[in-house]
Amino acid sequence: MNTKELLDEVISLPVEERARLADSILRTLNAPEPEIERQWAAVAQRRLQELRTGKVHPIPGDDVFDRVWKQLGR
Repeated sequence: MNTKELLDEVISLPVEERARLADSILRTLNAPEPEIERQWAAVAQRRLQELRTGKVHPIPGDDVFDRVWKQLGR
């Protein structure tokens, strides 16, 4: 199997599987540091709790990118 065939097969996977695969590949390039991983997990847990309790409200990605493009003058 060549690289293009492999990529075609990967692209056909469900999004969750692609994300898991991408994470696994990235970890081979940059080994995770346990303390940094712990800190990021804590941030993610805090943000999830803020969403669940209504302390913050999600903004759709398209809205975020529209704002960024407007700020960049595009």
